[in-house]
This record gives sequence, structure tokens and C-alpha cells, in this order.
Amino acid sequence: MAATKRALVYGGKGALGSACVSALREKNYWVISVDLLENDAADKNVLVTEVTDWERQELEVKTKVGELLADQKLDGVFCVAGGWAGGNASSKDFIKNADMMWKQSVWSSTISASIASLHLKESGLLVLTGAVPALKGTGGMIGYGMAKAAVHQLTKSLAADGGLPDKSQVVAILPITLDTPMNRKYMPDADVTSWTPLEFVTDLFIDWLNGVNCPGSGSLVKLCTIGGKTETKLAE
Repeated sequence: MAATKRALVYGGKGALGSACVSALREKNYWVISVDLLENDAADKNVLVTEVTDWERQELEVKTKVGELLADQKLDGVFCVAGGWAGGNASSKDFIKNADMMWKQSVWSSTISASIASLHLKESGLLVLTGAVPALKGTGGMIGYGMAKAAVHQLTKSLAADGGLPDKSQVVAILPITLDTPMNRKYMPDADVTSWTPLEFVTDLFIDWLNGVNCPGSGSLVKLCTIGGKTETKLAE
């Protein structure tokens, strides 16, 4: 393991995850991708097969990551796993969708935090993924809002002596809509000038890893895109 800079991307085969893996590799990071599918651009892959039991998924991922890292430490852990599903309490798939949202966002975020507690170096960076809509009620997508609000709470708890290594930072990004191929496919008539480019997000991550404009630990960072221009704002 010749590289001195190392990172892990949970959800490394998704649209944002793939962009993160590629951006980190371009900056000479040695990268582990954790996902259901393999990312050929990563240095190493951890394939998740335990998808029905939270504890088993944690054990599987932590065991495989530990074997890959041995006594090496990570500079950054990025949890960009997630998904979207709609529905309110009257929807026939209300509980099914809420369960799926919890698994995709909360399981991945907590396991990433557990990995960071063991393998993140001092002064390292843990990034989780929340969502701007979850700062308020989300009546049309209750499961999604619940899961993302839980990620916001997790971020603040980890920053409050939550078990991470000394001087490490934990931050959550809060997008509204990311400019991904899937979003373009299913929302062909949307105003894409209000969508956040993946490159903006990956550039942000690289800056934070290098200590450039990284917000305080526990921060919830909104990604606000208007007219094709993206800015970051701290959630109140």
C-alpha cells in the first residue's frame, strides 16, 4: 500500500460515489469503495451482501475493511449511499419505503461512523449525506425525510464527543437535487440549473480533506444551486 493518502467511499458505485472515487484517485488517494456492486476505478472493493440485517452488515463491512487496511489509517470516510422514495402515511408502500430509506441512509451512515471510529486518523474527515428538505416536514416523502433527519442528528451527535478520533471532523452535506444521470432520466423537463453538479461536491470534499474552508465539526452544509451557480450555506 504505497500511497500515503487513503479514503473510503460508502456507496462508491452510485452516481455521486463513482464521482468521489474518481476524484480521489485523481488526487492520488488510495480508495476503498463499499457498495453492492464493484467499482473498477477503486483500488479495492468491499461488496455488501448482508442487506437484511443491520448488525450483520456492520460486521461484514468492518471485517473486510479491517483486513484491507491492517494498521493503516484513513484520511477521509465519505458516506454518499442513499436513495429516494415518496409516500405519506396513507400510501400502501409507506412502511416498505420508510424501511428502504432507513437501510439506505441510516444503516450506511452509522456503519461509516463505526468504521471512522476505528480507522480514521486523528484530524481525519467523516462526511455524511443529509438533505435540505429534511430540515422541515416532508409530507409527500415521509420515509425519506425521517432517514435524512436521522443523519443530521447523527452528525451532531458524533461531533459532541461521539466516539470519533481526536481532532477529527464530521460534516453532513445537504443537497436539494444532484445532477445525476438517473435524475435527468426521470425528470427530463426539470430546471437543471437548480441542480448541484457532482463535480462541485467532489471538489468540496477534496478541499475539506486539505483543510480548505472545512466547516466546524457537526455542521450541516446546504448545497444551494440557483441559475447554475452553487453555494454552500450552513443550516441553522
